[in-house]
Amino acid sequence: MDWLGFPPLSSLRAFSALAEAGTAVAAGEKLNVSHAAISQQIKALESHLGLTLVDRSGRSLALTTDGQQLAEALAEGFEGISRTINILTCADADRPLQISTTQLFAVGWLMPRLQSFQERHPDINLLINPTAQVVDMEAGGVDVALRFGAGHWPGLETELLIPTDVVVAAAPSLIGGKTFEEPKDLVELPWLQELETSDVPDWLRRHEVTHDRLRTIQLPGNLMLEGARRGQGILIASFSNLQADIEAGKLVELFRDAGDTGYFIVTRPGVLRPSAKAFVNWLRRQRKINGKGK
Repeated sequence: MDWLGFPPLSSLRAFSALAEAGTAVAAGEKLNVSHAAISQQIKALESHLGLTLVDRSGRSLALTTDGQQLAEALAEGFEGISRTINILTCADADRPLQISTTQLFAVGWLMPRLQSFQERHPDINLLINPTAQVVDMEAGGVDVALRFGAGHWPGLETELLIPTDVVVAAAPSLIGGKTFEEPKDLVELPWLQELETSDVPDWLRRHEVTHDRLRTIQLPGNLMLEGARRGQGILIASFSNLQADIEAGKLVELFRDAGDTGYFIVTRPGVLRPSAKAFVNWLRRQRKINGKGK
């Protein structure tokens, strides 16, 4: 299709409204614009096409033969567009709200609070996808992601939910009362690493720690915290996920990386569908109530 030679959609819509309504005044009411704006759009369309679409010789407007043909084509086209949009939006409205986040954050932060959202919005069905993978946020898929990082995900909208530091922690039974001056002192101990991630080697690399053989246990995120409590390995996680265990003495904080990191609300650009908007607003309320992450 020659899109560059295509008439402006606004003028086609104005002409279709005029053909349907019969007068410029009525067409303006349909489109919430003045009748003068409708007339200007029709003249611009006629100039673009080099055709006379409206016969203005009589006391009332009438469509020319060319105008009648165009009106019929536009009516059919706009009706098809409207029908398809209604089908798509209705199907989208029935689709469960898809939330993506890590297993550790889902278990430690989201699930204990989720009942209040369900009580507020019993009509919204949820699909929680707990994964360490950064999923694509394409239309018809994940609506809202809760991701840990510095908030830089190109092409997506981000909003800080919980500011939180990165913490390295272990159970007292694992470290046996030892103190560790530098991260390199930890390499002889076992580590817990979430499946499909490289958090442990990445953290050690950032702290210029080299190692030949690192003992790791790879497991799903929802099992990492329990493994750390049992002394099965050192855990790297956000402070917000470990705070309760550290304060209760179940885990000991060994090192902390303070910075501009946290869990972010991540969405696609543009207008959110109603269920996603309701969930984001609920998250913002939770931030005010419980968002003390440092």
